[in-house]
Amino acid sequence: MTHRIAELTAPEVAARLAAGACALLPMGSLETHGPQAPMGDFLLAEAIADRIAASAAARDADALVLPAIPFGGEDFFSFVPGGIVLTPALLQGVVEEVCGNLLRTGTRRILVVNGHAGSIAPVEAAARALRRRHGVLVPALHLWRMAGALHAELGGSPESLGHGGDPVWSVALHLRPDLCRPERARTRQAVPEILGLPVANFGTLRCAGVEVAVPMEVEEVAPGGVACADSRPGNAEHGGHIVARLVGAGAAMVAQLKGQVS
Repeated sequence: MTHRIAELTAPEVAARLAAGACALLPMGSLETHGPQAPMGDFLLAEAIADRIAASAAARDADALVLPAIPFGGEDFFSFVPGGIVLTPALLQGVVEEVCGNLLRTGTRRILVVNGHAGSIAPVEAAARALRRRHGVLVPALHLWRMAGALHAELGGSPESLGHGGDPVWSVALHLRPDLCRPERARTRQAVPEILGLPVANFGTLRCAGVEVAVPMEVEEVAPGGVACADSRPGNAEHGGHIVARLVGAGAAMVAQLKGQVS
């Protein structure tokens, strides 16, 4: 049985939503993840949402997967060729409109499956607005933040943790090996100073022992999209462990939402 709304007929979707199915909204980005990984991490969010729906079914909790929002909130990737970003206000509005459509037609259980760090703030702002306007709680799984916290626990290499590496890289190797180019994985390249100061992280320079915020683009921080020390330790087995934990958390959240009063 498919869980994708786009692959079902309208009466089938209506019946399942009326019976209390949770709507899963996958989101991601179209940006650089290094020379070895596909640009569209929304594909990974979508695949994880599919697995959450299948796992939730085993808990007697139905879920339907919406088409993914493929463009992330604007942060460091505005000048990536082929990359598309949305301003935070616009992305917040898109999330509110999508969820508002669902709520207007009777759906009260929605879970966002977000695969882009730059979309966290717009998603959470949208969730606050939806609660105030409709009295409904819309939880969000921020996949890479969750996976980053699990990376070491699940045996991931400290060298591979970071943009252009894990957790996205290992998850991509697990879910979409057909789109990966592992022979292109590499170490981080040196970056020049900005304002005569060393780059500390995405959006910060180190000055007098502290980090000072400065607007930057990805190539100024992570040439070629690689900010981790070395993306090569990433592997599909590690990605599988991460996905299993993310899917488990997502299915548990769907089951929890089922138990809430509409």
